Amino acid sequence: MKKVAIQGIPGCYHEMAARSYFTNEEVEVEPCLTFPNLFEKMSKDDSLLGIMAIENTIAGSLLQNHELLRKSDLSIIGEYKLRISHVLAALPGETLENISEINSHPIALMQCEEFLNQLPNIKIVEKDDTAASAREIQEKGLKGHAAICSRLAAEMYGLNILESGIETNKRNFTRFLVLADSWQRDDLINRQSINKASLIFTLPHTNGSLSKVLTILSFYDINLTKIQSLPIIGREWEYRFYVDITFSDYTRYKQSLEAIKPLTKDFKIQGEYAEFTETL
Repeated sequence: MKKVAIQGIPGCYHEMAARSYFTNEEVEVEPCLTFPNLFEKMSKDDSLLGIMAIENTIAGSLLQNHELLRKSDLSIIGEYKLRISHVLAALPGETLENISEINSHPIALMQCEEFLNQLPNIKIVEKDDTAASAREIQEKGLKGHAAICSRLAAEMYGLNILESGIETNKRNFTRFLVLADSWQRDDLINRQSINKASLIFTLPHTNGSLSKVLTILSFYDINLTKIQSLPIIGREWEYRFYVDITFSDYTRYKQSLEAIKPLTKDFKIQGEYAEFTETL
């Protein structure tokens, strides 16, 4: 059985991603209230795996999570890209005409703005979690209330789905990172399937420092799929770079790292893993 720490309660999108990534395997989720709580639990139990959202096609990168991962001893062992589709759910017997209040996480509410604009007389209330909104309605028997949540949460808490696919942008995906303690990393990764890596480094505050690194990666046929910079606190105008790359030749990938290391500082490989490919 895979025991996986998730941010949120059962029925949340993190649980959906965990069960989808470890498909055909038995999974027990370990709910965590916050992302720092997830890292804390994993630091105390090195057998615990974790799954963490890192970016969304609409909301962008979760910058806090980049920093949490950098400060930890965890490694990335995989990734999963989940299509986020929201439903509107309420107690059995309720109809859309009965609803006077809709609850959900602020991001979910934002992602369903077009749908909500069609309901000007309904009160919109922000909550800490999509699945928790569904659970609260079920536990308290809140008639006249509806939650924007996942289909899994609606089914798990016995709610009736009033509307499906209410998100404005149907190309709404969240990318999740699968995390593990470094000691069990090699046991969980198929070395033959590795074609992606996540790197961290800083660069000197000199002209062309980033351009030189990117030129070297290009020379070795390394594909840059993401670059995120964050300021380094206490070092004015210096930035830490979080970079995702893909490659087809592992040897040339390793050669490219040896070539860029002398140009960087604080270089670290956060993980080497298989790029997510959607199966049809």
